[in-house]
Amino acid sequence: MSTLPRADRLPTILPRRLLFGLLAGAALLAAGAAQAAGQGQPLRVAVEGEYPPFNTTDAKGKLAGFDVDIAQALCAAMQASCQLVKQRWDLMISDLAAGKYEAVVSSMSITDERRKRIDFTQPYYQTPSKFVRKKGSAADIAAGGARGLKVGVQRATIHDQYLTDAYGDRVTIVRYTTVGEAQDDLRGGKLDLLFGDAMALSESFLKTPQGKGFEFTGPDVRDPRWFGQGFGIAVRKGNADLLAKLNQALVTIRADGTYDRIESKYFPFDIGG
Repeated sequence: MSTLPRADRLPTILPRRLLFGLLAGAALLAAGAAQAAGQGQPLRVAVEGEYPPFNTTDAKGKLAGFDVDIAQALCAAMQASCQLVKQRWDLMISDLAAGKYEAVVSSMSITDERRKRIDFTQPYYQTPSKFVRKKGSAADIAAGGARGLKVGVQRATIHDQYLTDAYGDRVTIVRYTTVGEAQDDLRGGKLDLLFGDAMALSESFLKTPQGKGFEFTGPDVRDPRWFGQGFGIAVRKGNADLLAKLNQALVTIRADGTYDRIESKYFPFDIGG
């Protein structure tokens, strides 16, 4: 709370010039406090909108999902307004670096390779990655018969990089703009396996009527060389002020129960972070 005297309590003999100076100083202090709290210009936050249940686009074209709710909760904790920006995944990092938005809240894995270009907050969740196949299929990436399999993955993701590095000489990797396109080709028999985030594949595919005849196969994949330390919020390199505010906001929404309320809205279990 400001300790500056209110104008209606100033001595009546105070010179008018000094009175105006005090009032102007109070206004500047208030403006500075608002700016420090994150008020003023809206925080532009990029979200893909093609990765349910973490982020999706509803029938009216509005962004929704776990990431969107987390972004809005963080903005509220920072006393800032959120301006959501729908963005293609393969342009996320380059457009962040170019200043088209201030943050990315779109299930981006924290990795050493990405840290060379952008900065990350502490992780806000973490899930394993897995392969999906048609029930009754013998396709198994971990078995000796992996060679020659056609494996679908979303282009420019950490899952794409893992497949390329770990299996690129043994399988045919088919890359897609969205996970939904890969799911369609798996259903159509054009793929032997689909690789991606286990939570997203479960919610957006296996638990739906379209995914009824499909199943997970193989172990959970969590290798930190590719999948890092979880999923974080990305900001431009060197934006230490925003990074600190977002990290503090994460602490706030976990402490006051906001994070748990959002998590329980989408998942029947703890996805950590």
